[in-house]
Amino acid sequence: MSALLIVLLITVLLPYLARIPVAKAMQEMGGYDNHQPRVQQAKLEGLGARANAAHYNSFEALQIYLAAFAASIAANLADPTQQTLAWVFVGARVLFILFYLMDKALLRSTVWTVAIGAAIAMIVRSMMVLG
Repeated sequence: MSALLIVLLITVLLPYLARIPVAKAMQEMGGYDNHQPRVQQAKLEGLGARANAAHYNSFEALQIYLAAFAASIAANLADPTQQTLAWVFVGARVLFILFYLMDKALLRSTVWTVAIGAAIAMIVRSMMVLG
């Protein structure tokens, strides 16, 4: 179970780590506008815009992993296969952010699919245990 919790922690932190290049890009736009940061973010281009998209997508992915984690808890399933799927999920999500920042669209989409597949597999395995 500890591996599933470690992946949960990493997945919770990923949106904030993805935000670092966003804040840097905003700072380079004449300073971080803390009064209306979303207006400023909407004006980002290039790396800053991709980092912002990766930031928001990381929050979306968090919900998916939370569902897989909850299903695993409900099924009391933390076997090596479930743990491997969890690590595949987080590894693919880290690569997703990196590929987004590097503007590697096909690789980004590929690892996105891998991450979603791993989370779905965790849920399906949990369902099979629960019958």
